[in-house]
Amino acid sequence: MSKEKAVRYYQSFTQDFVESKNQNYTLPEDYRWIRTDFRSRFLSGLAYGLAIAFSTVYCRLCLHVGFVNRKILKNTRKTGAVVYSNHTQPVGDVFAPALACFPNRIYTLVSPANLGIPFLGNVLPYLGALPLAGTLSGMKELNKAVALRLEQKKCVIIYPEAHVWEYYTEIRPFSSSSFKFPVKCQTPAYAMTVTYQKRKFGKKPKAVIYLDGPFVPNSALPPKAAEKQLRDAVFTCMKERSRNSNCQYIRYEKIGEP
Repeated sequence: MSKEKAVRYYQSFTQDFVESKNQNYTLPEDYRWIRTDFRSRFLSGLAYGLAIAFSTVYCRLCLHVGFVNRKILKNTRKTGAVVYSNHTQPVGDVFAPALACFPNRIYTLVSPANLGIPFLGNVLPYLGALPLAGTLSGMKELNKAVALRLEQKKCVIIYPEAHVWEYYTEIRPFSSSSFKFPVKCQTPAYAMTVTYQKRKFGKKPKAVIYLDGPFVPNSALPPKAAEKQLRDAVFTCMKERSRNSNCQYIRYEKIGEP
């Protein structure tokens, strides 16, 4: 491992290191996860097109992103997909999946706090952000939105670790709860593992992103068992891929451990 630049201390894997200016933002009661009016569709197409152009520059020049096995996502335009990734970049994680899945469009499950960010929060819904709901009725609408996008053969991006840990090189534990979507919709799942590797020049590492799959839900199992089986397959794959990281730009230490 290369020399560490910074150390961050944590007590649990659910700890937040990156917070928005309006971390406690809650969705309005009339929030719409699916917007079909002309204005929304126009702004969505415009915002997404600009985002793809920006992501090409930002991911390549700032994060030094490179993809391995990206070709496996080619068939997602025929099947749709749920793509699971580790959560290691507050900005890059908005754009890197769009490049990975291009030309297929992505829709991303996000924390409602992201919609409270000045200006950007108003743009995120047009980029395909699907905020998590805090109410039963909201969860029903979110589930409908995810099912619709998968039915339209789009890619739904999920960060099961939930919290952003910048440049973290391991895979944090995550539950099987978010794996209900591919099981219920009988849609293939993919793993997108971000690793950090040394560059010949410069202090920041390059982000080498591995794509694996498809992981197909077992329709013969009860839903909960199928969700766990799928989660275990994706988690094991991501753990294996994470071993390709060979440097630490930020080191994480658990409080209380030697």
